[in-house]
Amino acid sequence: MSKNSKSTSIIVVTSLLLIVLVAVIAVGFLLPKNEELIQGEAETSEYRVSSKVPSRVLELRVEEGQMVRKGDTLAIMEAPEVEAKLTQATAARSMAEAVEAKAQNGARRQEIQGAYELYQKAKAGLEIAEKTYQRVERLFENGVLPEQKRDEAKAQYDAAKATVVAAESQYEMAKEGARVEDKAAAVAQVSRAQGAVDEVNCYVGETVLTAAEDGMVTEIFPHVGELVGSGAPIMNVAMVDKVWFTFNVREDKLHRFSNGKEFDVFVPGIDKTIKARVTRIKNVGNFAAWKATKALDGIDLKVFEVRITPVDKEEGIVSGMSGVIK
Repeated sequence: MSKNSKSTSIIVVTSLLLIVLVAVIAVGFLLPKNEELIQGEAETSEYRVSSKVPSRVLELRVEEGQMVRKGDTLAIMEAPEVEAKLTQATAARSMAEAVEAKAQNGARRQEIQGAYELYQKAKAGLEIAEKTYQRVERLFENGVLPEQKRDEAKAQYDAAKATVVAAESQYEMAKEGARVEDKAAAVAQVSRAQGAVDEVNCYVGETVLTAAEDGMVTEIFPHVGELVGSGAPIMNVAMVDKVWFTFNVREDKLHRFSNGKEFDVFVPGIDKTIKARVTRIKNVGNFAAWKATKALDGIDLKVFEVRITPVDKEEGIVSGMSGVIK
């Protein structure tokens, strides 16, 4: 092949390559650019269901993934020790009530009658002692009896009067019943015993676990028959009505997100685009993902957590579903 032919071939090939390169660049400019997407994840508020008392799982009324309403029974626990405490507290209350009734009712009829008879006996003894003293006094004045006999009769007379006063007091006390302070103490004992019963009843109520809010059971930890300690979690319930999306946004794109700004969020899990509003922007800390650009004469870019909450209530969104913003 001649030198001119080779040169011509090279020129042709080079021209073709330039034409193809220009065509590729032109097509690149003409094709629509891919939109930048930011993907987040749906989250919900959860609460843990637990019992205040150590107990054994007797029955589970729900399963994972089941929707529950506020007040629905979730689990039945068994605590024989609490039942025994309730029996003790009830017996103590009955005893306190009996003591109070005794204090309020006062002495029995027979006791009052006995105190009255002793009072009458003391008065009869006083009459005899008084008459004896008067006779001895006259004999002493006439010089028949010595002074010693007069003093003895006087002492017996005074003792009889004191006996009458004491007997009368016992009779009045029997009629009046217990002291006001004793009655108040008895009432207080009943209140204390009732408080103990109420406390144990609260513990008994803790053996029936109910839903505090509407939601979906996401996790159940123990099995039927297992022992759980006081405050140990038994299950988690997600409040699906309180859902939001969390997006991790690099700070160079954070200016597009401001509190109150609304976005269209596509949720593949329900195949629907919903309106959502930015409700919180939070620094997730230096331990989170960041982009190093110092090697390119830039700055390190940190990541912020942006919470976006649906404007309207949306059915079917559960924790873990993806949300996409263009």
